[in-house]
Amino acid sequence: MLKTKASPFEAEYENPIISGPIWRQLLYFFFPILFGSFFQQMYNTVDAIIVGQFVGKAALAAVGGSTNVLISFLVNLFVGISSGATVIIAQLYGAQRYDDVRKTVHTSMALTLIAGAAITVLGFVLSKPALLLMGTPADILDYATTYMQIYFLGSIASFLYNIGSGILRAVGDTKRPLYFLIAACMTNIVLDIILVVGLRMGVTGVALATILSQIVAAILVMLTLTRTSAPHQVQWKAIRMDVGSLRDILRVGIPTGLQSNMYTISNILLQASVNSFGTNTVAAWTAFGKVDGFYWMVCNAFGIAITTFVGQNYGAGKYHRVRKATRLCLIMTFAASALIGGFFCLFAHPLLGMFTTDSEVLTQGMRILYLTSPFYVCFVCIEILSGAIRGTGNSLVPMILTCFGVCVLRIAWVFLVLPIYHVFDMITISYPVSWTICSIMFIIYYLKGNWMKVNYSLDTDA
Repeated sequence: MLKTKASPFEAEYENPIISGPIWRQLLYFFFPILFGSFFQQMYNTVDAIIVGQFVGKAALAAVGGSTNVLISFLVNLFVGISSGATVIIAQLYGAQRYDDVRKTVHTSMALTLIAGAAITVLGFVLSKPALLLMGTPADILDYATTYMQIYFLGSIASFLYNIGSGILRAVGDTKRPLYFLIAACMTNIVLDIILVVGLRMGVTGVALATILSQIVAAILVMLTLTRTSAPHQVQWKAIRMDVGSLRDILRVGIPTGLQSNMYTISNILLQASVNSFGTNTVAAWTAFGKVDGFYWMVCNAFGIAITTFVGQNYGAGKYHRVRKATRLCLIMTFAASALIGGFFCLFAHPLLGMFTTDSEVLTQGMRILYLTSPFYVCFVCIEILSGAIRGTGNSLVPMILTCFGVCVLRIAWVFLVLPIYHVFDMITISYPVSWTICSIMFIIYYLKGNWMKVNYSLDTDA
């Protein structure tokens, strides 16, 4: 692996990610990402509480449901692309190829501005047709259209924050993206209170609060990137497309974005099946989802941590550290999954009781929790092994394995198994079954597949 000429920055800085204790560096990544996920969740929860309490159930439905699915589907694609930029920059940074870091940073910025502008126009124009296509109820259609159109006006700011925070994490800075997200979250809460509670602007106020808080986060991250003297500095006049950098970003990013949307697609289908079991079941599933979300915050934080760690060490030729970190991260995530699953089982009633007092809903929600949370450990290999493999720049295989192990299997389950055993437990069981099968596929590929192309002349135990 070629290196560029050493720079003053290179001479002064020793990168602890490629030389420090592995467990410490993994946790250094993990906790800021976890706290960031927590604040992101609080961000969305506060929106829902204020809309539901001060505007009404129609407005609450408008900022969730179909709008949430459509926004998530489009945003996931770009978040995947930003993950591609994070992986490539982490590899180049670990290899101390700082000229290539600069090219990739400025290419990712150019891509962000183009994609943000395109999504702004498409989202604004197609919001209402897309909502009609999804069968959005007439009483919430206007609310939902207003929310989506305003939301998409903030696409460039949202994308700048995502790509900017990804660049910072790629070079080992996990704290400042967290601080910026906290600032955005606080801004959103204050603006929600002012615009919705105070000025009675309804859904328009919620949407404005959201995009203004995204602008705050984007400004903070761009100030950080433009004022640094490190190789990942952004210079506005240098923003342009480099064909080689763009190819590498899209090679990793597009499969990652598609992989995220496979979960979305399969869950949409399962949600339709859940709806067929009636209001109590839907309410129980919703309450369960609020509790269940805490586990996914933890698991996803480990996944992002291992991807960035592997990216830098793979780029630096520290292949032993890649393997050791993957094993260590598996152990950490298994332990966390077992503890959280056990905690959910022990305290199922009080946890679900925060969202409902209906006895039938509570009973059903507890059963769902009992049938899923003990099996969180079955998902660990999917998250950690796909993250580690993606960190080497190989994101196509994780996407394919996830497609067959999760998406295709759950669709087949709905059409082949559920009609024969039409009880709600069969929907719930589809989750641990798909996790187990997909994990086995990842383990086989991790052990047998040629996922890490090793240059043995660079490999060290350091």
